[in-house]
Amino acid sequence: MSAPATTTGLTGSGRGGMRRDVIAALAITTTVSYGVLYYAFSALLEPMRQDLRISPTTATGALTLASLISAVLAVPIGRQLDNRGGHGIMSLGSVIACVAVLAWSQAQNTIQLYAAFVAIGIASAMVLYPPAFAVVVAVTAPQRRTAALLAITLVAGFASSIFIPLTGQLVHALGWRRALLVLAAVLAVMTIPLHVLALRRTRPSTARREARQASPTRVLRDAGFWLLAVAFVLHSAALAIIGVHLVTYLTKLGHSPTTAATLAGLLGLLSVTGRITVSVLRRWLPMTSISAAVITVQGVALAVLPAAGHSTTGAAGCLIAFGLGFGVASIAKPAIILDRYGDQGYATIAGLLGTPTMLASATAPLAAAALATTLGYTPLILSAATACTLAGLTLAATRFLPPRFTPVSPRRSRSCAP
Repeated sequence: MSAPATTTGLTGSGRGGMRRDVIAALAITTTVSYGVLYYAFSALLEPMRQDLRISPTTATGALTLASLISAVLAVPIGRQLDNRGGHGIMSLGSVIACVAVLAWSQAQNTIQLYAAFVAIGIASAMVLYPPAFAVVVAVTAPQRRTAALLAITLVAGFASSIFIPLTGQLVHALGWRRALLVLAAVLAVMTIPLHVLALRRTRPSTARREARQASPTRVLRDAGFWLLAVAFVLHSAALAIIGVHLVTYLTKLGHSPTTAATLAGLLGLLSVTGRITVSVLRRWLPMTSISAAVITVQGVALAVLPAAGHSTTGAAGCLIAFGLGFGVASIAKPAIILDRYGDQGYATIAGLLGTPTMLASATAPLAAAALATTLGYTPLILSAATACTLAGLTLAATRFLPPRFTPVSPRRSRSCAP
């Protein structure tokens, strides 16, 4: 059983309870921010580390550090989003992101590189999905939120497809430092004006601010919240492991590097298909049940991969089944939080859930590398399969643990959309 989402006063909501200008702006800014702050790194890694004369592990550690910083800041930034809205935070975050990328382009040693990625971690906590979703929740009527979240994640789902090859071309033409200067300019032009202009009048309504008296940390007394945390930690760890080690494992199964990379590329494309499928099924089934089923299927697909993955057809079949759930968490987490706890204190609750999941994403690939070195890649893939399966079953179990409190409804605002 899920608690119904509460209806709040919507600041500046558009027709039908949806600010289309805000949704369009956030779809663009999250795509560009993910592309520059996260996905571009893979195309920059090799030339950067050679120029700085550092090992791949040291270079990759910079991105891990940024993820850890972002995870630590999830809750305090969530509180600010609940209190003040996303206009100031996302505008400032986009400025910090641009400065950080410029600093990255000028790094001459490991200390300077890591300092730049501390700033990237701070900016990431202020401009990626969590703050964008908090703005959507603040300005969109409950019945339109899933559609709004889907619109943003569908566009941002192409960030890797756009920015990895784009960055590769820039590196080839200009070198990695000048490539970063171009990316910093793209980030500045595409995010700062949109955050400054489009996110005006997205501050939480008076009714929403008054509802802060019911502390979002009340969820820590809910056993179901801890099951959600376990489920998404396991799932995030599994996705991070597969994202980093899949191509290597496919080559060990006998595929050429080109074929392995092509097969791995299915995940990004299928994640968009999976998000659409989940949103359609949401019309008839609870998001928790849908997500649990999809994640469990991912576990089964990974478990079959060692046996079926020696052929291109078998590997493709497993990865198609796995890939349909690759992006499901992005839209499932906000929807499940809203279904279970309502929208009061949404950003803080999302931060409480996001902190351990981001920590898992940041640290799992390093732990996986140690496991692969010790036991081999097949046990690693089977461990990821087990994590997905347990995540799906744990998520399903939350359906039997309804929260022991009713989400607090603020006074209804006259500007509230129907």
